[in-house]
Amino acid sequence: MRNRSVIITCGLLVAISGVGRAQVRQITTNNTAYGTTAAEFLLLAPTARGAALGNSFAALTTDISSLHYNPAGLSQMASPEMTASQTSYLADTKYSWLGLGFPFGGGARAFGIAIGSFGFSNQPVYTVEDPTGSAGEVYSVSETYIGATYSQQFSDRFAAGFTGKFISDKLGGVSGSAFAIDFGTSFHANIGGRPVRAAFTVQNLGTSLKHNGNTLNSLVSRTPPEGQQGVPQEPAAASLRTKEWQLPIQFRVALAYDLLTTASSRFSLMGEFTQPNNNEPNFSFAGEYNVNLGTSGFSLAPRLSYTYQPANSLDPAGPTSATYAGFDSSVKSGAFGLGVGGGIRYRKTPRGFGFGADYGYRSFGLLGGVNTISISLGW
Repeated sequence: MRNRSVIITCGLLVAISGVGRAQVRQITTNNTAYGTTAAEFLLLAPTARGAALGNSFAALTTDISSLHYNPAGLSQMASPEMTASQTSYLADTKYSWLGLGFPFGGGARAFGIAIGSFGFSNQPVYTVEDPTGSAGEVYSVSETYIGATYSQQFSDRFAAGFTGKFISDKLGGVSGSAFAIDFGTSFHANIGGRPVRAAFTVQNLGTSLKHNGNTLNSLVSRTPPEGQQGVPQEPAAASLRTKEWQLPIQFRVALAYDLLTTASSRFSLMGEFTQPNNNEPNFSFAGEYNVNLGTSGFSLAPRLSYTYQPANSLDPAGPTSATYAGFDSSVKSGAFGLGVGGGIRYRKTPRGFGFGADYGYRSFGLLGGVNTISISLGW
């Protein structure tokens, strides 16, 4: 009798575990928080060099681009610099960026400020009552941030820095604000007599963003209690309450290695892994070749990159798939992210006057390409 009870108990346990496994296999979840953050413009590449390198730039940057990619790199800047950039982004939107940096403390420290602005203006308002926008009402979007960076070299191999940012987000008739902090580290050494750099950065750790404005004001007619007849009344003033949105946080781990170094040229390979809080992880690879044109003070730098973003693809499921949408499409797009570009610079001495111009192009697949132009001055 005891043996029979043991057998029955074991059989039940096996059956229960089998059902549990079956349930686990049937449940497929994806906890990626798509579309749950605001102020996405904070992730845009602000400079043409960074755009051409597919944002795989956190380990290599030692110029004014450090204000965005890695605050630690700013303290390795040889002299004051200023860069202005303009990006023609998707859907006729534009992103403008200005950065200014100053080394001090014998070159061991640096301070910088940056201003970025993204948006568009005077777009027609379409509503249910006016689906063609014939009323002539328009709206604009203006997203802006102002950041201040401090960076310091703690040794000949390690540097760190942080950036504080104030963010303003104006969407039509509502607006909101938030505060965020970036933090970055840079480690540089030599392998086989060639420089290697590693970096870890965190971007946009900060407060939530909530919108308010007169557009949210409304008039509401009060509903009478159940079972009672409504009486004439004036609508009551009310205000719609908006949801708070997180900022787009990014964690980056990056490496850069100078595969070729000579007295007049350098070829660097870069790789970077990025974990955002609103998308799937992605990684990128890039290369930059910098060559001096004799003793003229001019140099050229072609660049090439590819970013793999698994969420940014369009491969419609077929009729046999459980996620089939009910129709077939010939439109398909693999993971995109090709970036190309280059720059030309003039500088006779590391601490003398110099200027440069850079261009970057990045493909967004079916959505088209994005062009960025940067102009830089150093003194």
